[in-house]
Amino acid sequence: MSHFSQIKTKLRNLSSLQLALDDAGISWQLGPKTVRGYQGKTETAEVVIEQGNGYDLGFKRSDETGDYELVADLQYWQQPLSVDGFLNQVTQRYAYHTVLNESTNQGFQVAEQVDNQDGSIRLVLQRWGS
Repeated sequence: MSHFSQIKTKLRNLSSLQLALDDAGISWQLGPKTVRGYQGKTETAEVVIEQGNGYDLGFKRSDETGDYELVADLQYWQQPLSVDGFLNQVTQRYAYHTVLNESTNQGFQVAEQVDNQDGSIRLVLQRWGS
């Protein structure tokens, strides 16, 4: 018997999450929207990713922590990456956008960005004083 799994994350900023999904080339829909699961079971999530097999995954805000949890029926996972690989990719791009957003809010600009072969990103930020 299949059921929804809720996987905890440290993703808190909805716009950074959406940008991370865009970067990964993942088509998503803004909710609240229904995530479809096995035998017609559903969950409601703030971001929903439809899969070709009729079973969705989504990111649902946790009432306890305020973090967005991944909600999916893992038996019907149909993504190019494993669940861990998917979350790693989304989390890295989420962190990237969060750093850029916070840096901009504090008056910094990106002076240099290097995308390393190992997948890491090196940012050099600068802020001009008055």
